[in-house]
Order: sequence, then structure tokens, then C-alpha cells
Amino acid sequence: MKRGGEYARDSRYLTTRITADGRDGFPVEPGRYRLVVSRACPWASRAVIVRRLLGLEQALPMAIAGPTHDQRSWTFDLDPGGRDPVLGIERLQDAYFARDPGYDRGITVPAIVDVPTGEVVTNDYAQITIDMSLEWTAYHREGAPALYPPALRPEIDAVNETVYGDVNNGVYRAGFSGSQESYAAAYERLFNRLDLLSRRLEGSRYLVGDTITEADVRLFTTLVRFDAVYHGHFKCNRQKLSEMPVLWAYARDLFQTPGFGDTVDFDHIKRHYYMVHRDINPTGIVPEGPDLSNWLTPHDRAALGGRPFGDGKPPEAVAPDEAVPAGHTPLP
Repeated sequence: MKRGGEYARDSRYLTTRITADGRDGFPVEPGRYRLVVSRACPWASRAVIVRRLLGLEQALPMAIAGPTHDQRSWTFDLDPGGRDPVLGIERLQDAYFARDPGYDRGITVPAIVDVPTGEVVTNDYAQITIDMSLEWTAYHREGAPALYPPALRPEIDAVNETVYGDVNNGVYRAGFSGSQESYAAAYERLFNRLDLLSRRLEGSRYLVGDTITEADVRLFTTLVRFDAVYHGHFKCNRQKLSEMPVLWAYARDLFQTPGFGDTVDFDHIKRHYYMVHRDINPTGIVPEGPDLSNWLTPHDRAALGGRPFGDGKPPEAVAPDEAVPAGHTPLP
């Protein structure tokens, strides 16, 4: 928390990279690493979506932590015996302490763990998805989209910077504000940016260019949580997403695109925010609503043109062992 009650995110990440040439000591090797995520977390959800869009499921296996955690860290309570079957650990913090016994920063997801050593390589979520696009190309599926194409990178980076500051992190700055003044500033900044994004998307199906890019993934993971969590829990309540016509149609378009909605677990999302943030929701009661069936209603965004996967094709159906549990999300 900054002076004046403004929320400040701890951004001290492990920035070691996994690269095709191994220049940081960690070369791209299929099956060597384990991507640890929670479907509740928007930052981890980016990695889940990008991994699926690019077809890296076999090359980069995934561990899914449960939706809640305590002060110590995320736990593998979804797995038999409460342990990840590959890493053999109960808590993600064990992999962080294997890397650095004195580690004193956030135990965050996504994190990529080196299976042979059991050590976290990186939790630098922004770089993780970029490197999936640029460094893991040898293992992309046939027809994988270009999520970070060279010609569009400057524009994607510029959009991502504003979306991160005003929207992705903006909802947290509103929700965790420690004063009325800091909350009001965060609230205004958030909705001003959403209004600008609405105008940008009125005549364009996607944020940058005519195909899905990294920019769309980063905005989507906040929008998909908006009505279920941020509108009430974080007091971002000028409007629901479903009351913002352009952004609502844009979000539904993405949700109904293979690789997006089929990775979303609304049950985990709601349980995480409402049960973990006891300073905001002391009772830990998880709301029954909202009705989520509206995510499957027609969006009519195809009339704007654009090709979701460019010259490629959609990913295949989700593997059974990675499917979102029945009843946790409307199936697109």
C-alpha cells in the first residue's frame, strides 16, 4: 500500500527466461518444465489461454492449483493426496524455496518449474506468454495463430501497457484501495479506459490488427471476471460488463472462440476472490450469481470482419484431463 491508501502491486518477479538457445541456462525442452497455474488467477489464465491457442499442451505440461490459498501459498488440493503428481509437493512455495531458501517475495502463479530440480524458473507472467509465442515455436501446433507478430509488436506493447495500468491492475487498485480518495481515482481511471477501449472496438473486431493477439488475451482475462467478481467485490460498479454493449459483445466473441471460454472456471474464480480476500469479504460467503448463461448469447462481432486465427485454425477440443469441470462454466 502506498502513501494515501493507493494499492501497489509487488512486481519483483523471477525473470529467468526459458529460451530456444538456453542463454539463461534453461533451454526449451519438451516435457522438462511444468506450468503451474490456478484457473482463478487472471495472470495465470493468460498463460493457460496462450498455451492452448499455440498447442503447447504436450511440450509444456500443466499443474492446476486449487482456487484458494492461505498466507503460505497456493496448494495442490485438487490432486489425489493433495500433492502435485509430478513435482511431489503440496504447496507451490516448496518450488520457490527450492530455488531460493530465503525467497521473500510473492508466491505467485503462473510459475514455470524445472521438474528435474523442482525449482521455479520464472514467475514473470508477462514474459512467460511472450516467450511461449517466440521461444517455443518448434512445438507450436499446426495452424497456431501469430499472437505477437513482428509488424504489430509496437502497437500490441502500447495497448498492453495501458490495459495493464488502467484495467488489469486497475480493478485491483480500486478493490484494495485504502482510502476513499485512492478508490475514487482508481475507479475513474478504470472506467475512462474502458470507455476508450469501447470506442476503439466499435469498428474493429480485435484490439490490434484483424486477428487475435496477445493484447486480446490480456484484456479478456479481466473482462471475463468483471461481472462475477470485480463489479461487486472490488466496487467497480458504474456498470456491469453486460451493460457496456461493445465490450460485452467483444468479450462474448472471445469467450465463444476455442481456447478462451473453454479454459474459464467461474466456480474457481468466485471462490478465490470471495473466500481469500477476507479483508474485503469477512464472511467468506460466495455469491450464487450472476447468471452466466448470457456468455453464450449471439455477439454479432463477425460482421466486423477479422479472422480469429489468421491463416491458421482453431485448436482441437480440450483434453479430458484439462477440461473445466462440468457446471463450472457455460460451455461455448
